[in-house]
Amino acid sequence: MEPLTRQLRRDDVADIVAMVEATAVFRPAEVEIARELVLEALGKGEEDSGYHFLLLEVDGVLAGYACWGPTPGTEGTWDLYWLVVAPACQGRGLASRLLVGVEEAVRGQGGRLLVAETSDTGDYAQAQGFYRARGFALAAHIPHFYKPDDGKLILVRTLPGRGGVRTGT
Repeated sequence: MEPLTRQLRRDDVADIVAMVEATAVFRPAEVEIARELVLEALGKGEEDSGYHFLLLEVDGVLAGYACWGPTPGTEGTWDLYWLVVAPACQGRGLASRLLVGVEEAVRGQGGRLLVAETSDTGDYAQAQGFYRARGFALAAHIPHFYKPDDGKLILVRTLPGRGGVRTGT
């Protein structure tokens, strides 16, 4: 069946937490942050919370989600906070479909630059390759950011059709 995109619903909290945990790459504190962002968006609404969501279902089951929001104090810069696909659904282009949806939404809100952060460890090699293959360029590397031997990569992408600084491809 063709994947369907939809908005966040209150009954998604447990499924999102379970999906993030199932990837086996996020620490418990990160899983809690994912849960908190969902609850914040549900409690205040996406506009007031600043957290926007796009979910993807396959055969009626949540298969992936993305969370993003405007970067405070900037003009047209948005942060991609989460892009997660359930392990059983990976390798089917779902992350790319979610990213396209995020980029369309951000452009629709006047966004010109999308920023993603990820770990520099081998556990995140798939995420690193995914972002680079989709036009994100390395803007910064902060060694030992998350913990010793676990640095942060900051990746940026200028959105097509928008003005701004060229970030490369």
